[in-house]
Amino acid sequence: MNRKWEAKLQQIEERASHYKRKPLSLVYRPRLSKPEQPPSIWKLFHRQTQAFNFARSCKEDVHVFALEYKVGDGQRVYLVTTYAELWFYYKSRKNLLHCYEVIPENAVCKLYFDLEFNKPANPGADGKEMVALLIEHVCKVLQELHSVNCSAEDVLNLDSSTDEKFSRHLIFQLHDVAFKDNIHAGHFVRKILQPALQLIASESDDGISETTGQGFPHVSEGISFNKMSTDKDTEGSCTLDSETLERLGSAEPSGPSLSFSVVKTDTGEKQLFVDLGVYTRNRNFRLYKSSKIGKHVTLEIAEDNKFFPTQSKNISEEYQYFLSSLVSNVRFSDTLRILTCETSQNKQKGVEYLNSMSTSGETIQGFQCSPYPEVDHFVLSLVNNHGIRGGIRRWNYFFPEELLVYDICKYRWCENIGRAHKSNNIMILVDLKNEVWYQKCHDPVCKAEHFKSDCFPLPAEVCLLFLLKEDEEATTDEADGTRDGEAKSPFEPAPAELTTRLSSDADWDNDIDDACFLEATEDAELAAAAENSFSYSSVADEIPDELIMEVLQE
Repeated sequence: MNRKWEAKLQQIEERASHYKRKPLSLVYRPRLSKPEQPPSIWKLFHRQTQAFNFARSCKEDVHVFALEYKVGDGQRVYLVTTYAELWFYYKSRKNLLHCYEVIPENAVCKLYFDLEFNKPANPGADGKEMVALLIEHVCKVLQELHSVNCSAEDVLNLDSSTDEKFSRHLIFQLHDVAFKDNIHAGHFVRKILQPALQLIASESDDGISETTGQGFPHVSEGISFNKMSTDKDTEGSCTLDSETLERLGSAEPSGPSLSFSVVKTDTGEKQLFVDLGVYTRNRNFRLYKSSKIGKHVTLEIAEDNKFFPTQSKNISEEYQYFLSSLVSNVRFSDTLRILTCETSQNKQKGVEYLNSMSTSGETIQGFQCSPYPEVDHFVLSLVNNHGIRGGIRRWNYFFPEELLVYDICKYRWCENIGRAHKSNNIMILVDLKNEVWYQKCHDPVCKAEHFKSDCFPLPAEVCLLFLLKEDEEATTDEADGTRDGEAKSPFEPAPAELTTRLSSDADWDNDIDDACFLEATEDAELAAAAENSFSYSSVADEIPDELIMEVLQE
């Protein structure tokens, strides 16, 4: 009897010791005491397109992340969840620490840099000093071109260097300033580093080698610097003429001001230590505290980092650093300035799109259509009213909110004053998540009053679920529900009247929405069940990658 009791006691002690070393993972559950916590949404996809479509269909502010799950072949699965829920699991589960933020195409974003060079090939290179000089140069250009005041204290500096490789990520935390998208951010980076690119080109017969390993035969990539000037009419048009180039960073090939950014590869070729290949659509950008799969070095706060997030009682400092590190974590506000940086190629695309849709006087002045051309046409119909043919001056897309912000030209009717402004333009904002649109103003008086018009329902044919169905070539028609509380719009075209109503939680296409969330819930339950089955093993606190793939296949 005593022997059995001793064996039982030993088992209990071993289990207690095991759980002390590896506590059971908690499950994310929003608390009523913390209303800022979003509900649980955790959905995995094989394809990036499917992940984005699901994210757009969610009412919550969800985001797309990429998870590496096989060493060597770069295979990834795509996770859709909220920032809060990802951080809840991310800080404790090792198999999530090979994670990347997917920067949405066309979405407003922060300015960011990926810096790297081979240490043995550049024994005299001082990485910290190079980073400081680059930040100083970028801040100088932002001040010169856009009157944006910033310093190293506004730059989150992340480090994942090894003995062989210097590696940094810089994410600029500009106050009320962001870029139209990461393509425009990339154009900006190329332009401000043009003198260094010219320096390399002058010393190489084969052109310029970027850190991506691909050739860079055309230094300007269609950018004509001689024809560029500062455009005061646009909020943040990135335009550089030859005089500005000389002032900001010597335009002469022999100019020393940007020579610090030129490094050598392990084969002796010269290139920039700024990776110019990270400004592509739907770019996967490694997360804070993540490592590449098969590697052990994670992105951590650099020793020379000078950015410190604002302290908050409800948010931990680590979580604030995490949120600050996210390139696409930008919310719309009346005071937010959007910077753009176009190329001659984009200008031509804008002209072609303008010509294709400018019948009957409708115009859109921009680089290309928005992610939702049907919404563009709807907005144009709104501003062709009261005998005036207005146009779209430019648009900006905020992915977390599924919000399109249109700056309008030639049409200044304002609901706040009941007439057209004499000189100030208006904005039309289309909230695709809530299926409404409303008007705001550039007029200082309207801005001071924080004016926002009534919300008006979107027509069914430009609602998000309808557009996603069309993209997926679905044959089912959207349910035609009856909604109450329709407001009459002063913008609506005289001959027609919008008949759809403002949607509520109860009528959000319940069949499709419920199916999506049911599937997401089933995935979460499978993961939880599997986690329990592994609770006595050495990986009790992780969801194995094999299980993730099984869930996906089912």
